[in-house]
Amino acid sequence: MGVLQLFSDGTVFRHQNIHFPTQPVHDQSVLHKDCLFSEPHDLRLRLYKPASALNRRLPVIFYFRGGGFCVGSRDWPSCHNCCQRLSSALDAVVVAPDYRMAPEDRLPAAMDDGVAAVTWLQSQAAGGGDEWFGDVDFDRVFVVGDSSGGNIAHHVAVRLGTGSLGLGPVRVRGYVLLAPFFGGVSRTESEEGPREEMMSLEDLDRFWRLSLPVGEDRDHPLANPVGAASCKKLEKVDMDPILVIVGERELLRDRSHDYATKLAEMGKKVEYVEIKGKQHGFFTNDPYSETSHELVDVINRFILDNSS
Repeated sequence: MGVLQLFSDGTVFRHQNIHFPTQPVHDQSVLHKDCLFSEPHDLRLRLYKPASALNRRLPVIFYFRGGGFCVGSRDWPSCHNCCQRLSSALDAVVVAPDYRMAPEDRLPAAMDDGVAAVTWLQSQAAGGGDEWFGDVDFDRVFVVGDSSGGNIAHHVAVRLGTGSLGLGPVRVRGYVLLAPFFGGVSRTESEEGPREEMMSLEDLDRFWRLSLPVGEDRDHPLANPVGAASCKKLEKVDMDPILVIVGERELLRDRSHDYATKLAEMGKKVEYVEIKGKQHGFFTNDPYSETSHELVDVINRFILDNSS
């Protein structure tokens, strides 16, 4: 769609003047500002905080946005609106990091940056950090990932392990994967079904070609975490609770269901929720809809159930 163009000589062009179908929502109940979290890669994140947070310790919610590992930014209206919604509805400080994108930086660069962002939070907890973290509860941190961000969230969960040991006083309590962008060489039934209004199987394949390490296919563990090349290692990993949410009409539905099923078979604590009649991006495209309100309630219950 002209947002990202890769030429035969390897040149990458990213269009800066994008017409967004979604406009930013100005929620006066939530404050936001940007911070640098990775000097080596010049990466920033956006913080969101309820304007009124008197006499209470707020949980921290990381939000890893989608974009097929190739497009997107913390300041795109869709990402901004989602984070405002999560901050106000969950009464939390939301941290929305950018990450390096393909094809300039192929995977696992995005996963490395996800871990770096959570590690940055530890530096804020150590003292002398940003004043916005003065009233947060570092013992109640949750990671939410949408689409490719859900894939990042999975790999962050694997790398940190149960209890996120070594990050103290930061404690990640659980992970929420919204229609995580997983793949595989063998097609699923939902992938072979009707295309979605805003996404096709060809789009998914193109993202994988652009983002996977050169020469690798969709069964690589970075794309297919419960495939034959991944399962044996994943079985040995202790993971914090995971909530998987996906729309009933999504191309990625079967991948999400298979992921949750196999984690459960491995003895992991995982919950699977399917939203009837919805396609990919239903929360991102309209975080203030009635369905999105129901989704936020599901996430809030997950947070409450895993806060101690």
